[in-house]
Amino acid sequence: MSTTPTVSSVIPGFHAVVPAGGAGTRLWPLSRAGHPKFLLDLTGSGRTLLQATVDRLLPLTGAGGVLVVTGARHAETVAGQLPEVGAEDVLAEPSPRDSMAAIGLAAAVLLARHGEDVVLGSFAADHVIDGAEGFQRAVREGVVAARAGYVVTIGIAATGPSTAFGYVRSGASLGLVDAPTVAHAAGFTEKPDADTATAYLATGEYRWNAGMFLVRARVLLDHLATQLPTLAAGLQEIAAAWDGPDRGEVLGRVWPGLTRIAIDHAIAEPVAAAGGVAVVPGDFTWDDIGDFESLATLLPVDTLGDDGAVLRIDADGAFVVPGTGRTVSVIGLPGAVVVDTPDAVLVTTLAHAQAVKSAVDAWRARGREDLL
Repeated sequence: MSTTPTVSSVIPGFHAVVPAGGAGTRLWPLSRAGHPKFLLDLTGSGRTLLQATVDRLLPLTGAGGVLVVTGARHAETVAGQLPEVGAEDVLAEPSPRDSMAAIGLAAAVLLARHGEDVVLGSFAADHVIDGAEGFQRAVREGVVAARAGYVVTIGIAATGPSTAFGYVRSGASLGLVDAPTVAHAAGFTEKPDADTATAYLATGEYRWNAGMFLVRARVLLDHLATQLPTLAAGLQEIAAAWDGPDRGEVLGRVWPGLTRIAIDHAIAEPVAAAGGVAVVPGDFTWDDIGDFESLATLLPVDTLGDDGAVLRIDADGAFVVPGTGRTVSVIGLPGAVVVDTPDAVLVTTLAHAQAVKSAVDAWRARGREDLL
């Protein structure tokens, strides 16, 4: 069941942007370019990752407050999974141009539709979050800081010195009465090595950077105009034509030339260096399901497939997805990963989960696009 928003919980002037892209290559062969992980129910909840994302945002935005940006090949499926999101609020990109173009396009469209005061929050379509109260608190405080002119990121309380995530460092408090936990962001760090990550967490100043941003649409586009003026101009030209008859012509002409860059590099890092980024603590459980090791922590590994399809002997913790109805036997391989699909079988280990992407790259190099 989707979440029904209540009037009292909706944040006035707030819109959620959900970038729904990427092929989730580290979850191959479950996740494919044509049917990526955000369209899958990976957690057994009965809702896909995309649907669960929108479920937790609607109480904050209300009906009509969610905008999804996805690839043209996925737009119809996305709209079908989200009947509560109108077709006009599913923005289809002709080709992937990374997160800055996706979020920037949404910001420009929201600005054109709703005016200068609109605040957006960007939340990836493929994350798993547990703890609705903590999530809503972080978003509400983040919106307050965004209205004060900051680009705000949500810093996740780290459960360990992970080398799979980037980190954001918290500085002094912003001193906002209605957002008491929000602090200046002292800087971002890409995925560090284990020793560096351990040292970070020992200081108490670092959190995981989950790539969630809250900002006034005008502030975001002004920063983009300063950092990458050609990209900003292109996005605003497209947005100006989006709800009119010239969308196709303008999109086809302008989109292919847009700079391909992540919002972290385009905005978050340079603006943080200038003191314009804030961080709000996200004290809730979060996972981006980046690989099978991550997925295994969310599911009861030793019961997966125990409807009779999987046999484990001396294979404690083996993660098995019997996706074809065939029985799978794992013997003497603790921590193994076996994913059985109709056209591809993956065999690896939890320890090598991050390397699954290399299999996708290798099959692509062999010209096997049918597997991707």
